[in-house]
Amino acid sequence: MSRRENASPGATGRSATALGRHQAQFEQLVHTHSAELYRHAYWLCGQEALAQDLVQETFLRAWRALDSLRDGAAAKAWLLTILRREHARLYERKPMPSVDIDDLDLLDAGPGPEARHDQAALRAAIARLEPKYREPLVLQVLGGFSLAEIARQLGSTETAVMTQVFRARQRLKAMLEGATQEDNDGLP
Repeated sequence: MSRRENASPGATGRSATALGRHQAQFEQLVHTHSAELYRHAYWLCGQEALAQDLVQETFLRAWRALDSLRDGAAAKAWLLTILRREHARLYERKPMPSVDIDDLDLLDAGPGPEARHDQAALRAAIARLEPKYREPLVLQVLGGFSLAEIARQLGSTETAVMTQVFRARQRLKAMLEGATQEDNDGLP
């Protein structure tokens, strides 16, 4: 007789119930956090398809390690940590191919030129920030994390995170004001 045949009907029912609870917990995580994970993934990689792949890989790893999540309140931070590690693994495996944006024929149905210019300037300025300033700022602004949550994720103190976010904002302001001044200098 095989193990299944020897197993009692109650044991099989209990494992099915546990699997059902496990699946329900996972589905709740996906429903609650997928949009935020996608936004963060997009900010990390800047590519829609790659961001979707990162989110899928994040949820795959989360499913495999769901038993290690002890505190449901920490799920968001746990998932973002997995996402950041998945993004880092991309660069461990192989260099990412790049495409010159000038070679792409893009249809634009989005905001007007002024808004696009402002958004592009902001994104470029954020990208130029040192990682130690950029990451806490993005986690706070896009992720909606508190300083305490960011400090736990980055293995730092709240005071250090508060200082990094403050300095990031000051540097962004200076970069953006400098860009505006340079734009105005070229006018007659």
